[in-house]
Amino acid sequence: MLNLQKKESQTMRYKFTKYIENQDLSATNFDQLMDLFRKLLIATSGDVNEALNWLTQIDKKYGVLGEGLSMGDFIEDLKKQGMIKENNDVLGLTSKGNKKIREDSLRDIFSNMDKKQFGSHETPFSGKGIERDNSTRKFNFGDSPSNIDFTQTINNAISRAGLDKFSLSEDDFEVYETEHQTTCSTVLMIDISHSMILYGEDRITPAKTVAMALAELIRRKFPKDSVNVIAFGDEAFELKIEEIPYLSVGPFHTNTKAGLQLAQKILKSKKNDNKQIVMITDGKPSAIKEGMKIYKNPFGLDRKIVNRTLDEAVMCRKSKITITTFMIARDKVLVDFVNKLTQINKGRAYFSQLNKLGEFLLVDYIKNRKKRLR
Repeated sequence: MLNLQKKESQTMRYKFTKYIENQDLSATNFDQLMDLFRKLLIATSGDVNEALNWLTQIDKKYGVLGEGLSMGDFIEDLKKQGMIKENNDVLGLTSKGNKKIREDSLRDIFSNMDKKQFGSHETPFSGKGIERDNSTRKFNFGDSPSNIDFTQTINNAISRAGLDKFSLSEDDFEVYETEHQTTCSTVLMIDISHSMILYGEDRITPAKTVAMALAELIRRKFPKDSVNVIAFGDEAFELKIEEIPYLSVGPFHTNTKAGLQLAQKILKSKKNDNKQIVMITDGKPSAIKEGMKIYKNPFGLDRKIVNRTLDEAVMCRKSKITITTFMIARDKVLVDFVNKLTQINKGRAYFSQLNKLGEFLLVDYIKNRKKRLR
């Protein structure tokens, strides 16, 4: 059973669309309201009642429900469409509603991206495979006949013997190049330390949104790939994809080592060609577990904590597991640590603003682009 901590009573700021006086909101429909409700639901850690309360407050100020529609009507619509259900006077999200959140999260990120960026995983060498390339080469024994380029093959025969004495020889045949398609196992690590909601900036909601979008992308486009999700604070634990909306930040330090250890354990059971860890964090490692106790030091880079964490990066490299780190803060201490971790693991690291996190992560997942820290 997933043990989730209740979000602390800190003042958090959320930005909504700019209010325009006397704007016509009569065209507001269920899909638009559902989109707003979905974002509020993620921000409230899956608390349907709290999300509806926030939506009520927004409606009082901006009239988002439009003319002739009440909050009760919207709730009934949610129930009719199977998005939420009521149990002992408590509203909760259904499996259909959970899937809708993942789909909409992917849609939002995808709509802001260049569609040409999406493609399959590719290895940098050619050979027998399932994806045809535009380039051709000479036919070799064992090549699939379905990959023969008949146009170029006939041209070769005509160039060699002419039309009057047309004949085909083995040297005339050309085949399309094919690219090996790979499968990938991914463990997504989400930082749930206290800093993810500090200073009035909500960092956990974008992280959860990206996690759901990535899971939905893999399920749709790369069904042979796998994705597992880990949350790490003082300790690390795995959660189901359906539990991502309910994840919340606690009064935790950052035990990056525990997250990397658990990720490796999960990946060892996978048989995919490629294995990777994708880590979203806003802070340096500040805790490790020693026996039954948690050793913590939030000040600077503690040598013991850092070294133990970097040991895990070395273990990942030896197991051919790439670590890609998405930093959602620019603290020098964090950058210094991630720089060391990336160099040791031979992985990748990005700094991403919160509103660009999804685009960076999905593109990196698909194209495996490399970018050095600056």
